[in-house]
Amino acid sequence: MVVVSSGNKFPLCYDCQKDELHGEIKNPKMQKFFDIPEEFYKESAFLRSIKINYLKFGKLSDKQIEWFNKVVEELKNKSK
Repeated sequence: MVVVSSGNKFPLCYDCQKDELHGEIKNPKMQKFFDIPEEFYKESAFLRSIKINYLKFGKLSDKQIEWFNKVVEELKNKSK
């Protein structure tokens, strides 16, 4: 089962995208950036899509980085 909201046009579960999330990140700064608990990727399709886009295109916009950090902070606060 997958949690779906009105913003998800194409809902995908974590298990369906797991293989796409595993790729080589050569940039040490980005390795640290994406080094968050796996549970966060399971909970957020947004975080998964950002990482998949980085692995596909090799870069992120400033807005993508900003929102990725905001979502990670929200999930950290939620888990406390």
